[in-house]
Amino acid sequence: MDFDFATLTPQERYKLLGSSITPRPIAWVASQSAAGVGNLAPFSFFNAMGANPPLIALGLITRADGQLKDTASNILETGEFVVHLVSEALAPAMNITCMDAPADIDETALAELKTVPSSAVAVPRLADAPVAMECRLYQAIPAGSTTIVLGEVLHFHIQDAYIDAEKLYVDTVGLDLVARMHGGGWYARQSDLFDMPRPVYEDWQAQRGKTSQG
Repeated sequence: MDFDFATLTPQERYKLLGSSITPRPIAWVASQSAAGVGNLAPFSFFNAMGANPPLIALGLITRADGQLKDTASNILETGEFVVHLVSEALAPAMNITCMDAPADIDETALAELKTVPSSAVAVPRLADAPVAMECRLYQAIPAGSTTIVLGEVLHFHIQDAYIDAEKLYVDTVGLDLVARMHGGGWYARQSDLFDMPRPVYEDWQAQRGKTSQG
């Protein structure tokens, strides 16, 4: 089946993309306005973009009326935000912060989440998140009904239980992160994994030679 995206509505394109490009990591983004009003919301158009500089990318879609959502507005206004990763234990609280609460309501309080001061930005971070990344706005790219935000990671916080600080070894499975799937409320666990080591070209060629000879 071939879909010409030029003939589809944005909602139809979103349905195809969001239901097919899965699983997607969830960025649980804390931000605040210049007046200090906090905001917390999850986004699944998100990923790491590089390590030098250390960048993450967020795709922040506008409201139906074309206005920026609170997260995008706050980031553009202050240039600061914190991205958290979502464990399964925190998934119910994350779901609460999906609500379309008024701009003067802090979803952190609605979900009864504890915060602690960040190290380099004014936005507090969630105390119980397995990973939190303090970010400064690197670049904002207007793209139709989406604002693409590139954030430079200034401080990376990870719960002590999931890191060997000497080797920088992360217990990725232990983080127990959830990912976004499709539809209105489908998510995935990281509990069904398989390991497939990356091939080395010379070894691969040698193995092919043995196979063809024998």
